Amino acid sequence: MTGNIRTFVLMAALTALVMAMGALIGGKGGAIIALIVAGAGNVWAWWNSDKAMLRQQGAHEVSRQQAPELVDMVAALAQRANMPMPKVYILETEQPNAFATGRNPENAAVAVTQGIMRVLNRDELAGVIAHELAHIKHRDTLIMTVTATMAGAIAMLGNMLMFSSMFGGRDDNRGGGFAAILAMIFAPIAAGLVQMAISRAREYEADRIGAEICGKPMALAGALAKISRAAGQVVNIPAERNPASASMFIINPLHALRMDRLFATHPATEERIARLQAMAQGGRNGGPWAAR
Repeated sequence: MTGNIRTFVLMAALTALVMAMGALIGGKGGAIIALIVAGAGNVWAWWNSDKAMLRQQGAHEVSRQQAPELVDMVAALAQRANMPMPKVYILETEQPNAFATGRNPENAAVAVTQGIMRVLNRDELAGVIAHELAHIKHRDTLIMTVTATMAGAIAMLGNMLMFSSMFGGRDDNRGGGFAAILAMIFAPIAAGLVQMAISRAREYEADRIGAEICGKPMALAGALAKISRAAGQVVNIPAERNPASASMFIINPLHALRMDRLFATHPATEERIARLQAMAQGGRNGGPWAAR
C-alpha cells in the first residue's frame, strides 16, 4: 500500500469515527450533523491553520535583509524543488527543530528555531529545509491540519457523549449505555492513533523527497540525529502549551517532557536514519542542493 493510499484509508477511518460518535449521540441525524460540523471545522482550519500555528509558536517572519543566508538557502532549495518561495520564519526557542505550514504551496511558510541554526551545519540545515519543502509540495501540511481537526472533533464528541450518558440523553436498552461508555473512552484514543499513523507515514515520504531535493541524504540523516538528541534536553515551551502541533515538527518537540513511545507522533529516528542511509548507498543523491 502506497503512502497516499494509506493516508486516504486512515482519513476515511477518522471520518467513520466522527460519524459513529455522532450516531451514538443523536442517531442518524447526529451522524450527519457531526460530519457537517467536522467539515466546517476543516474548512476553517484549511484557511487559518498557518496563521494559528505560527502565532501559537511565537514565530516571526524574517526578510533577506534580516537573515540573508537562511532566506537564500530556502530560495535555492525551493527553486530546485520547482515550487514557489515560501515565507520564512524564526522561532525564539533553543530547541533545534523546524516545521512547515500553509494550505498550499502558494500560501506556505517554513519556520526554523534559533537552536537549529546553531546546532546544524550548512548541509544539515539544507536537508531539514528540504524536508519541510517536501511537506509543502505534497500538501502534507493540509492533510495534517485536517486530521488534527477531525481528531479534535472526535474528542469533543466524546465529551458530549459523556455528558449525554450522565444526564440520560440516550436510551440505555440493548447495551447502548455500555457501548456509549466504550466509545467515549476508546474513540478519542483511536483517533489519536490514526492521526499519529498518518503523521508517521508522511514523515518517511518527506525524508525521501527532502533528501532528493537537497541531494545529500546523509546530511539530513545527520540533522535528524542531532535534533533528536537535543530535543530531549531542551523544553520547547510553546509546543508544550499546544501539544496538538507536535506532528507538524520534523522531530517531536514534546520529547523533553513526554516520552510515551506508543503515542509518538513521529516514526523512530533510528528507522528514518536507516532509510536515508540506504538511500545514500543506493546512489539516489540527486546532486548538490546548490552550487558551491
